[in-house]
Amino acid sequence: KMIGAGLVVICLFGVGLGIGNIFSSLITAVARNPASRSQVFGLAMLGFALVEAVALYALLIAFLILFA
Repeated sequence: KMIGAGLVVICLFGVGLGIGNIFSSLITAVARNPASRSQVFGLAMLGFALVEAVALYALLIAFLILFA
């Protein structure tokens, strides 16, 4: 049980990398073309929300493995 939950929590490392990648790309895009901030920012927030949803699902699965 503990090994399965630990493996699921490793997914959170990938989520951290994904969030870092999203915001580093946002900063790069705005630095290259500041006028496109309004278009790029919405897409970055959408990407952040989707990646964060993966983190919440991974945490939910870990808790289900541990306590169910």
